[in-house]
Amino acid sequence: MYEIKGKICEISGSTVIAKGMVGAGMHTTALVGNDGLLGEVIRIHGDRATMQVYEDTTGLGLDEEVISFGKPLMAELGPGLLSGIFDGIQRPLEALKAASGNFISRGIKRRALDSSKKWDFVPKLKKGDTVSSGDIIGEVQETERIVHRIMVPPGITGTIEEIKEGSYTIDEPVTLLDGGRSISMCQEWPVRRPRPVNGRLNPDTLFVTGQRVFDTLFPVAVGGMAIVPGGFGTGKTVVEQSLAKFSKADIIVYIGCGERGNEMTEVLTDFPKLLDPFTGQPLICRTALVVNTSNMPVAAREASIFTGITIAEYYRDMGYGVALMVDSISRWAEALREISSRLEEMPSEEGYPSYLGARLAAFYERGGRFTCQGSPERTGSVTIISAVSPPAGDLSEPVTQASLRVSGALWALNTDLAYRRHFPAVDWNISFSLYYEGLKGWFAREVSEELPSLKNEAVAVLQKEGELKEIAQLVGIEALQDSDRLTLETGGILREVFLRQNVFSATDAFCPIDKQFRMLKCILSFYTVGLNALKDGLSLDSVLSCPEKASLFRMSEMPVEGFSEWALGYIESLKKRFCL
Repeated sequence: MYEIKGKICEISGSTVIAKGMVGAGMHTTALVGNDGLLGEVIRIHGDRATMQVYEDTTGLGLDEEVISFGKPLMAELGPGLLSGIFDGIQRPLEALKAASGNFISRGIKRRALDSSKKWDFVPKLKKGDTVSSGDIIGEVQETERIVHRIMVPPGITGTIEEIKEGSYTIDEPVTLLDGGRSISMCQEWPVRRPRPVNGRLNPDTLFVTGQRVFDTLFPVAVGGMAIVPGGFGTGKTVVEQSLAKFSKADIIVYIGCGERGNEMTEVLTDFPKLLDPFTGQPLICRTALVVNTSNMPVAAREASIFTGITIAEYYRDMGYGVALMVDSISRWAEALREISSRLEEMPSEEGYPSYLGARLAAFYERGGRFTCQGSPERTGSVTIISAVSPPAGDLSEPVTQASLRVSGALWALNTDLAYRRHFPAVDWNISFSLYYEGLKGWFAREVSEELPSLKNEAVAVLQKEGELKEIAQLVGIEALQDSDRLTLETGGILREVFLRQNVFSATDAFCPIDKQFRMLKCILSFYTVGLNALKDGLSLDSVLSCPEKASLFRMSEMPVEGFSEWALGYIESLKKRFCL
């Protein structure tokens, strides 16, 4: 590793220019100033290197020394990441608090992983075996639920000369290869470079969230990308936290990028107390948190999403399904805009740099479902759910539009729905999913071949309800035909019973996909039977006053056990009542 030394000649906020930096490389890290603040080279002109500093530059002076070692910003990967809380450059916040108190001191450095803790290593290979990139050489029980698979780092091949079971720190060699090379339980990887894979797989498996509006109406495939745009107070953070708790992912990586401190405080205090509904273990045991609040340096905020997705890719390479929650990508884009303006780059729309779309695409494309390198054969995935905070809820602004170009699903949140306490406040009129066609086979195998047609019928009822509401405001509801009034009633039931969920209810907070199908079928059966009864001359009041309609409003709180039998009985009861 070479060393390049220079002197600070210009300072502008988090941007520092140093002269005498001949030989410095783009996106390599440097220690800036007498306090050794961590920075990254983002522009080179002659012997001058422009750096974004990941810490507070207050008090930094001219002619202070800058040292670059030619190494990019790296993530430290190994046992101990889960349950960890890191800042945007992967410094452990608990260790920083112990060293400097409630406010992070300038220049303080701590390793991401505990180098003194010993882990029980169980080998999966033996002496004489040939290994290459991605091969699993052993395992460590990281948490009660998650087995951490120790892999050969990318680019390394060889023959095992020694491998032993025992307790080791992350830096101690657990495997010796020919030529005197060794493999420890810890590896490093540049955060801005995607980790290698063998191939990308089609998105043909549902990413189960337990939220009916997402799973049934606007589903996302495992390894897919969804954006959640919405104005202030529409519940973006609550949606992300609910998905972190209830989505059927092996690992959760939650990135708090530029959010308010009180919101992140709630996350940090609640996550250790929450229990995983599938295992009963603390939710934090399968979660890694990357936190960079709005008052922390913008340069570290810009790096935080790359730190988070590198951690996600690492667990993906083990064969796990990872859900990456980003809250929010707009704050990251604002940090990028601030850095760009300090570099005096030509601004594009709303002041964002012209490469905003390319940077966003490069980030989102690191998600997906892949065949992993190495043996045994395995697949892993990174599913990205990204909150977007458009000013005043304007979905035409640049960050939302750039995200829409590469994401496969739009879950647009509506302010009016949020103010009516409708959760999730998803606007079904403008939301969409591009994954539905690819998931039809999964729905047919795992749920029912009827589900896609029921979904289309529900969407049609909701759209027609919206049109009828506008007509009713002009001529009055009494002027509508009975069939149209039944459509209005059914649309209201779909909204209040199916699309709305109670996040505080132990029964309704998570709804299995089979129950979602049964609920939707019951509601639309009531609609179909009601229309047929009206055609046969029955009055609308008779249809709307039947006990079966009242039963629909109790479905969401019914337990999963026995619900399938209840739904079958409900449909039979409905047909008997109207003699169909």
